[in-house]
Amino acid sequence: MAAVPTSPLFHLYVGTFTVAALACFASLTRLHQITDSDTRRGLWALLLTSGSWATAQVGFLVSPTPALKLGWYTLGLVVGLAAVGAWLYFCSAYTGRTYHHNPTYRRLAVGVYVVLVAVKITNPLHHEYFTTTAVTTPFPHLSVATGPLHWTAMAFSYALAFVGYFMLLELFTQIDYDTRPLFALVGITGLPVVLDIIGYTTSYLIDITYEPLGVAVFAVGVAFVYIDQFDAVQLAGERDEPIIALDADNHIRDTNHAARTVFPTLNGAEGAQLEQALPHVAACLNSDDPILPVQQSDFTRYYRVTETPYGTVKSGLGQTIVLTDVTERERYREELERQNERLDQFASLVSHDLRNPLNVATGQFELLCEELSVAEENEHAVAVERAFDRMDDLIGQVLTLAREGRPVEQWDAVLLSSVATESWGMVETATADLRVADDVEFKADTARLQRLFENLFRNALDHGGPDVTVTVGVLPDREGFYVADDGPGIPLEDRDSVFEPGYTTREGGTGFGLAIVAEIVAAHGWTVQVTESDTGGARFEIFGIETVA
Repeated sequence: MAAVPTSPLFHLYVGTFTVAALACFASLTRLHQITDSDTRRGLWALLLTSGSWATAQVGFLVSPTPALKLGWYTLGLVVGLAAVGAWLYFCSAYTGRTYHHNPTYRRLAVGVYVVLVAVKITNPLHHEYFTTTAVTTPFPHLSVATGPLHWTAMAFSYALAFVGYFMLLELFTQIDYDTRPLFALVGITGLPVVLDIIGYTTSYLIDITYEPLGVAVFAVGVAFVYIDQFDAVQLAGERDEPIIALDADNHIRDTNHAARTVFPTLNGAEGAQLEQALPHVAACLNSDDPILPVQQSDFTRYYRVTETPYGTVKSGLGQTIVLTDVTERERYREELERQNERLDQFASLVSHDLRNPLNVATGQFELLCEELSVAEENEHAVAVERAFDRMDDLIGQVLTLAREGRPVEQWDAVLLSSVATESWGMVETATADLRVADDVEFKADTARLQRLFENLFRNALDHGGPDVTVTVGVLPDREGFYVADDGPGIPLEDRDSVFEPGYTTREGGTGFGLAIVAEIVAAHGWTVQVTESDTGGARFEIFGIETVA
């Protein structure tokens, strides 16, 4: 059994790689503070493989026999190659790319890894990857002479590692955020390459892989010093919106260019309390309304103010405030409010200025009939009374049409079968039959959805007769449902007109039933179309619903 070297340089090597391994493993306990799960998994794999790599280097140095040294060295080759894959996974996730989720890339990575590992562990058979020689300088150790397969695998690994560096450096240079600390940490991970070259070309260092040392420094820097900047940079890289980073005491720590453009007072405001520098932003965060109006030149922009704490488990690290521009949506909402006001005015006109005179006319007509002793079977009186009833019905339908066109604000989870059954009970269905083929739960305004079904059921009864069969079911190829009947159906040339107000083919019909259906569908943001059912009747398909998981 070989004696353990006593050279101070030997102990420095062993101590350095031991510290590197411990630093990587200790950093694993801090990764729960990283918000993005993919980034957290990638960094976890990188630190685990790098820590194992450094451990293998320690085992290679301190093992007493050549066989054990070779075993540790081979293990280091295997986990070191895995660290390259973990590095790429981490870089892809952290920079907001999706390469790490691409099935083709993942299968290719696994295939290449298996092939290279096979080449490494079969080296005793072909000796094309490395050979070993016992040397005594600068201290007794097993010197490894690399072969052509090693240089091929090394070139490939460094090329892949450079891709990861490129992704990170591109992120750091493109965002307007203070990335200098992370820039330095990423640069440190590449410095061990210099040590590799020195060890290979000179006798000052032994020819061993030093990459775990760089990863250890990176791990300690990210996990113990710059964890909040690490999280904030990733968030800034994913967004072009104004971003304000705060520390645990609500002091402004950093901002990006977009934030300073929207709020010029942020220039030089680092270290100030948010409540002092931007009181309206602070007030918005503490209110129930997250929309912040900001006057810019001659118009107003609207921002949704949200806060993201650093980390998903540990609190007290500070937070990032993100202002998302929702100007177009707010202007659309304001226009809808103005439209609703106009609809209210219209409904008031219909309800009072038309219905009240109609009620007066109806009452006067009844008095006139009594005064003149007009018989109930008088055809002229019957026609006038029928006209009054039709006018009242039309006014009610127009009023409903105006109200149903308002965008839905209250969404509830509804069950297709339940709403259809309840709506069927509200309609005089005679001997008609309702069948619910299948079911789905989705979000809707319950009252308006029930009115939609009632109107579709009445349409089926009006055109299909008292014995019509109505079927309600789920659309198999899209998010939606249908209402079908076995009546005479709707001619192809009329299908584009049936939803127009006033369109009807039934004598005495108002033509507003399907128009109201169309308004309810539009108010939900859905789409409706009419086709032919399996039995030749009418089939109304409503799609674009939001199902409930």
